[in-house]
Amino acid sequence: MKHFPSPRARAAVALSACLCGSAFADEAGLATVAAADDGAAPVKRLGVVTVTGARRGSLPSQIPTTIEGVTGAQVQATVNATDSEDALKYLPSLLVRKRYIGDYNHAVLSTRASGTGNSARSLVYADGILLSNLLGNGATFAPRWGLVTPEEIERVDVLYGPFSAAYPGNSVGAVVDYLTRMPGKFEAHALAGGFAQPFRLYGTDTTYTGWQTSASLGNRSGDWSWWINANRLDSEGQPLVFDTTATPTPGAVPGTDKTGKPWYIKGTSTQYRTMQDHLKLKLAYDLSTDVRASYTLGWWRNDADGRSESYIDPSLNAVTNHDVLEHRMQALSLKQNARGFFDWELAASVYDYGTDKSSRTTTATTTDLAGTGWTTLSARGTWRPEGEGGLHVIEAGLQQDGYRLHTAVSGGAGSRFDGNTRLQSAWGQDAWRFADGWMAVLGLRGEHWQAYQGFTRTGANAYPHPGRSDTRLSPKAALSHQLADGWVLKASAGRAVRFPTVSELYQGAATADGISNIANPDLRPERSWTSELSSEWTLPEASTLRLTLFHEDTRDALFSQALPNVTPVTNSVQNVDHVRTTGLEAVAQGENVLLRGLDLQGSVTYADSKIVANSGYVSTPGDTAGKWQPRVPRWRASALASWRATDRWTVSYGARYSGRQYGSLDNSDTNGFTYMGTSKYFTTDLRVRFAIDKQWHAAFGIDNLNDYQYWNFHPYPQRTYSAELRYDL
Repeated sequence: MKHFPSPRARAAVALSACLCGSAFADEAGLATVAAADDGAAPVKRLGVVTVTGARRGSLPSQIPTTIEGVTGAQVQATVNATDSEDALKYLPSLLVRKRYIGDYNHAVLSTRASGTGNSARSLVYADGILLSNLLGNGATFAPRWGLVTPEEIERVDVLYGPFSAAYPGNSVGAVVDYLTRMPGKFEAHALAGGFAQPFRLYGTDTTYTGWQTSASLGNRSGDWSWWINANRLDSEGQPLVFDTTATPTPGAVPGTDKTGKPWYIKGTSTQYRTMQDHLKLKLAYDLSTDVRASYTLGWWRNDADGRSESYIDPSLNAVTNHDVLEHRMQALSLKQNARGFFDWELAASVYDYGTDKSSRTTTATTTDLAGTGWTTLSARGTWRPEGEGGLHVIEAGLQQDGYRLHTAVSGGAGSRFDGNTRLQSAWGQDAWRFADGWMAVLGLRGEHWQAYQGFTRTGANAYPHPGRSDTRLSPKAALSHQLADGWVLKASAGRAVRFPTVSELYQGAATADGISNIANPDLRPERSWTSELSSEWTLPEASTLRLTLFHEDTRDALFSQALPNVTPVTNSVQNVDHVRTTGLEAVAQGENVLLRGLDLQGSVTYADSKIVANSGYVSTPGDTAGKWQPRVPRWRASALASWRATDRWTVSYGARYSGRQYGSLDNSDTNGFTYMGTSKYFTTDLRVRFAIDKQWHAAFGIDNLNDYQYWNFHPYPQRTYSAELRYDL
């Protein structure tokens, strides 16, 4: 029988490795990610992740900083993945605020030092195509997860922090990179699944159900390869919004609000039933042995009804809102990957809101975002002066990203919000192996930002906004050193400038009572310095330990908060002068731990994230100083155990924990376990997968097995059962 070091011994080794390193750090690293055409996991080397195969994602080819990833095969075996964001469920320090299966407008990503109210502080790509919705920042600007289905994921990798010059300041939290399948031979895949959630809260006691089907075909013939995927989802979510009053009312359910004051819940609203259709076509043509042209077309449609339920008078139950969205995405790239002296890539993408209407019967208003969208254009090159395996790998590029907002609100007072932003960038970085066991990466990114054609109209009041521009530089640096066989230290530092989004500058929101959100065209950009020191220890049998100390210092942080002493509730985006976060992240993983076929992974993150200074909107002077950054918990953790019991059976058990957190800048929301509150949570998940034969697989899963009731403004799902049948040819 094989013997493995005890968990205590492994932790001691990793801790001593970190303490023996440099006293000052800034971001550290792992490096490139890639995978073979057959979906095999990459082979990890100290300081760098090397490629076992021809394909890799869009992350830089050389970068010694923290990267974590998971393969599509691992997701299929161990995760109850109904949406593409579920692939991130057990990766360290990440949380996707997914309220229900198919959540299309609130499933935002949070990272080590950024909460779910700061969606613009992370980036999500699929095959190099931008999926992040950088039109705004906050819950309603979720990445376009629906343009990727779980079945087409080959692997997904996450680069933590703004340490690559190749990405804009929105990378301050993390860069998520999906690599989707491109076949080397004929493939066919099909999946059918269903799910059910018995939900009990306040006066609601109902089971919500749904189903999903997906089919994919792909082939390679000569120089041509293609892939097509179609998916349909029909999902009922639990109620998300509740009708409350401070006055005792017959039939209403008594409770307490987020500040601990008594209130009464009269009923629910915005209980979504959503029908989503997804279609993806990918084409590739090899112009030569090392030059490939690729085209991607994505189409996504969402038709959703939000319903209300009155606890007082059932005759008031009705559809309160209806959303119809039809979005299109196109991307084209031309790429040389010879792994010789020079490689290059040209890429462009367009994301268009063809149809995007939301109708509210309660206010008799319709919000239309048709014409909204974004475009990207980039050119990049990679030089290897000494050839493959040489001392230097130099990367540089030019980029332009443009965002356009067109919002028309009809009914009530009527309003319109328009505007554009543009970011033009030039960047370069050099990965230099200057001595045996040493690597340094130095990078610089220059960005020129413009905001123009801003226009706000509410009723008869029209406000054209003057154009703005700004130019900033963001240096990056990273260093790694292999101290001994199986032990590496890595340190990195990077500056990130996150410019205001077009929505933060110009988007208001009209209601029957007036404006619930005020545009702020004079916002200053966020400026963050982030640093990281890591010690990583690789043990026999593919076991690894990592301990990472991270620090982030942000000036003029952008937050949307309710204005004090204003009725009705009115939000405004503001600059918070200074936010500081210091934390520690511990990660461990191993294969065949304790017994053959048992794989374990886990992470624990501690973050001390505080508001240091804030001269913006406050109820009283100093009421936010020293408070926790909203929605960044002090502790969070995740763990996943997967047991390959036999060649046919795989059983997985996962757990996720997040400690206490707040939703407001002044931390006045002391009661997290209520509507509008932000609570701690501990949930467990179970998945059992059975290989019927080589082509057929069946799986059964339970998410939130312990039925924990928790909140992030809206209630999260309660215990949810799922089952699926999959065919692969």
